[in-house]
Amino acid sequence: MKKTILADITLLLVTIVWGSTFVLVQNAISSLRPFSFNGIRFFIAAVVLILWLVFFERKQLQLLTKKLVFTGMFIGFWLFLGYATQTVGLLYTTSSKAGFITGLSVVLVPLFSMILLKQTLNKNAIIGVVIATFGLFFLTATDIFGFNIGDLLVFVCAISFALHIIFTGKFTDKFPTLLLTIIQLTTVSLLSMILSLLFENWRASFHSNVLFSSNVYMALFITSVFATALAFLAQTNFQKFTTTTRVALIFAMEPVFAAITGFFWAHDRLTITAIFGCILIFLGIIFAELPIKKILSPQKIVQRERKTS
Repeated sequence: MKKTILADITLLLVTIVWGSTFVLVQNAISSLRPFSFNGIRFFIAAVVLILWLVFFERKQLQLLTKKLVFTGMFIGFWLFLGYATQTVGLLYTTSSKAGFITGLSVVLVPLFSMILLKQTLNKNAIIGVVIATFGLFFLTATDIFGFNIGDLLVFVCAISFALHIIFTGKFTDKFPTLLLTIIQLTTVSLLSMILSLLFENWRASFHSNVLFSSNVYMALFITSVFATALAFLAQTNFQKFTTTTRVALIFAMEPVFAAITGFFWAHDRLTITAIFGCILIFLGIIFAELPIKKILSPQKIVQRERKTS
């Protein structure tokens, strides 16, 4: 199996995990405040990977440098900013609008790739991004119109997630995957804890009655291990084998899997419009993967005919 195909399949599995844990997170943050939840979630994930590093990959510690630490903190900052602005933005806007605006990273990633990485997009990728964007609109089109401070914060979230994808792709093949992931997750945890101390009643959040309630500890375990430690380790490792635009398109499937999971687990209503949006997002990804037919000039056609004759 080609590394590109394996990378795309792995990132799609990551997206399935993220989408399927959305209901768990929603239930958990009704008891445990969002910044506290993210702080604990990313802390546990970092500890899991640190234990793996110490017991199985200790030789990587020799590769730890200041440049690696600062790069991991830089990438982790964009990941933290995305989670933080999305969390606060949801206090002022609807989940439908937040889902659509966050999904706009599928457009921002190729745009930033052209500006920051000087990458060019093929025609199929551009058309695929446009189709997926319309799919996001239809999937979340219950309350899209109108704009408020919450929408602005969620748009900052979309920018942050797009930049996280961009910079992960830029640095992932230059540093050890495990170390780079650990530093990212630790950065998100520390910054989330700081926001929790500043803006939340952290004493109430860290009470045993809250932490050990079934909604919270199950959500923390599943999201920490599978949706954070393993998911971001996989993204950091496999993104080097694919393009940032492909990553953005694959991650655009997250609200699709969230909607499907919500339909089966939380009995959320899945409208015809939402189903149409899911199909469009899927078609956008497929279209972007189609090979480009090269158009030969008349001179090259003549040259080819001479070779075959």
